[in-house]
Amino acid sequence: MEYYNKVIESVGVRYLRGNNYKIERPVTIVDYVDNENTVILLHRGSLHFGDDQEVVNEGEILFVPAGRSSKVSFGTVTKRNETTNDTFIENKKKYLQTISFKEIKNLEDDCVTSVTFEAKVFDVVNFFNSLGIPPFVIRFNDRIASIVEDIVKESEQITPGKERVMKIYTELLVVEIVRHILKNRLFVEELSTNSTYFKDPRLIDMFNYIKKNIGGDLSNKVLAKVANVSEDYVGQYFKMLTGINPQDYIEYQRMEAAVELLRTTKKSIRDIGKEVGYKDTAYFCRRFKMMYGLPAGKMRRRESLINVQG
Repeated sequence: MEYYNKVIESVGVRYLRGNNYKIERPVTIVDYVDNENTVILLHRGSLHFGDDQEVVNEGEILFVPAGRSSKVSFGTVTKRNETTNDTFIENKKKYLQTISFKEIKNLEDDCVTSVTFEAKVFDVVNFFNSLGIPPFVIRFNDRIASIVEDIVKESEQITPGKERVMKIYTELLVVEIVRHILKNRLFVEELSTNSTYFKDPRLIDMFNYIKKNIGGDLSNKVLAKVANVSEDYVGQYFKMLTGINPQDYIEYQRMEAAVELLRTTKKSIRDIGKEVGYKDTAYFCRRFKMMYGLPAGKMRRRESLINVQG
């Protein structure tokens, strides 16, 4: 149990956005995905996910870990209602209409509450993504459902301390999700095998160094000095504990940093590429598109749409 306490204490949590939605028009998103974790609480109507379109019952929650793609259906849909994630985001208001929590209680229409949040180990690794767990349903857990509702109700308030309260609720949400996983023995093997990075301080030193020097020299030679291991061994050592080689991990972190800059600044794509360690803008753009499936400029427009539409 002490190990899992250490895991939870190491996860930094940040609320990103939350909304109540009336399902205006049924839709199936064949590749639903978000850069961060999303929970979707079904109040009324139909919600399905996965290739087999597993049912989410009313009062239950669909949890989609950061970066994990899944087929998700809102409402009762047919083949004609299928669309891609990009098209869904660009036309979100056509499918989901934002409503207040008070309206949810009074409406008879199909409706959901959605909360998106960041959960990162040492502010570096996407925690739930790193575990390798797929999207899943949180069943028979009124506590988590209540926390999801409280987060969005608080977001609708105009009161002092609102941001602090939302942060506390979101941290509680993450703790309760981990507790739910452990209590129901879900993905226990993934938790024990994929979170070995908590056990070695040298790896944590590398995580922190990479984060602080994301735009600098992060060659294996440099990382070997940080971890005090040989240059020949550092790649094997890193992969043994994380499941990926260090340069792939560094590129992922650089691209995550680039997405955050696209989301939060008006810096040019050229300047963003340089800031995260790419001297060649064309190469940065190629790698970005290869990783995310769309150009950096389109990602910026998409993130703007998400923030505007909730």
